[in-house]
Amino acid sequence: MSRLRIDHLGIIVADLDKAIERFRFLIGGKPAYTKDMPDVGLRIATFEAENISLELIEYVGPESNFAKEVMGNEIGLNHISIGVNDLNKAINEFTEAKFKIMDGFPREGSHGQVAFFRRDNDTDLLFEICERTEI
Repeated sequence: MSRLRIDHLGIIVADLDKAIERFRFLIGGKPAYTKDMPDVGLRIATFEAENISLELIEYVGPESNFAKEVMGNEIGLNHISIGVNDLNKAINEFTEAKFKIMDGFPREGSHGQVAFFRRDNDTDLLFEICERTEI
């Protein structure tokens, strides 16, 4: 497998508008990108720090049940997203390395095609891979 890059860190927040204001102070400016995903009950804002993207995620409405099944209910740092150039190839490589893809993936995410894997037993981390499209 070629060297991977961290695409973003996913952070679950209770109130996206309040979190945006806090991150404006921490990083400066406004989100580089915002997206409402009503089909899965999410509101998302992404800040671009100098060396990484920070994706703030708020659950909204009953449609967020799928997202909660994937990411859980806890507020705070949620997942590490690995950027890949070829999602299908990466899925095969992750699967060969004993990562277990979650049901319902791959699918369209906030930045492009994504796939989440079950929480890793060895690290207790939640991993996503992302083939980013231009936003």
